[in-house]
Amino acid sequence: MTTILRQLAVVSESSSIGFSELMRVSAALQKQAVRDLSPIWEISATVDPFQKLEDVPLGYWPLIVRDDIGFDAAGIHLDKDNQPFALVTSGDGWSLTASHETLEMLVDPFGNRLVAGDSPKPDQGRVEFLVEVCDPSEASEFGYTANGILVSDFYTPHYFDPVQADGVRYSYTGAIQEPRQVLRGGYLSWHEPVADHWWQLQFFGPEPRFADLGKMSAKQGSLRSQIDRLTEAEAAKFRVGNKATLQAARLSGETNQRSSETKAAAWRSQISQLLGHPAEVPTAAAEGRAAAPKIRRAPRRGRSA
Repeated sequence: MTTILRQLAVVSESSSIGFSELMRVSAALQKQAVRDLSPIWEISATVDPFQKLEDVPLGYWPLIVRDDIGFDAAGIHLDKDNQPFALVTSGDGWSLTASHETLEMLVDPFGNRLVAGDSPKPDQGRVEFLVEVCDPSEASEFGYTANGILVSDFYTPHYFDPVQADGVRYSYTGAIQEPRQVLRGGYLSWHEPVADHWWQLQFFGPEPRFADLGKMSAKQGSLRSQIDRLTEAEAAKFRVGNKATLQAARLSGETNQRSSETKAAAWRSQISQLLGHPAEVPTAAAEGRAAAPKIRRAPRRGRSA
């Protein structure tokens, strides 16, 4: 069966996020979507950076990075044509939030996907879980890096299995070790049909706790956007609150950037030699770790080889 291609556009309208940084993060999100998410959730996607919102082609779902998004959430929204888009706040850890929103928009573009299962709350029976693949393990300490960029962990479809089984992967990193587990800084949301209330298992304090969110209406936007407004402020403290994790990711990114710059210098040197210009010596060659490439020049037109 042919998989529908989902196309995301990443745009910065933040004064602190330049296009070079946007492209590096977009490349990491693309790698995560293709290498990590796609085989597990059977989703085909592209993630591309654009300089401004006006450059985004029709059919792409935009993820927009801004200094101020108007409320304490970075959630999925639907435009007037009922198409999804996401808002992300710039600042420390914005790549983690961008990854979170990218993965959730790809798995559930409209923020209303439900899966039936047994409630974590002992006095409830079968309930309907909202599919938010990053929320239970969204804290920065459970993330990982792609191209040296910090990205979010996410759960697999086995997360809603009725019982735990050996050898089953419940989240990409393995941080989640059993069905419906919520890690520190995360939460899980579900609809309890008897009382028609929404509930959460939240882990924002020393211990997990159940929270009754009351009733929700489709008139107020997607289920995910409504829940994000209620919980994002607390969740964000854990997503970007672990300074050690953010610092480690930042150092990893800087190391990867130096490697990229060294490789770029080598490419520029080889191109200069091919064009017959005075060549800049690549960093690796200057340190005696690489020899200059052998150049075979093409014959000029009008002359025999």
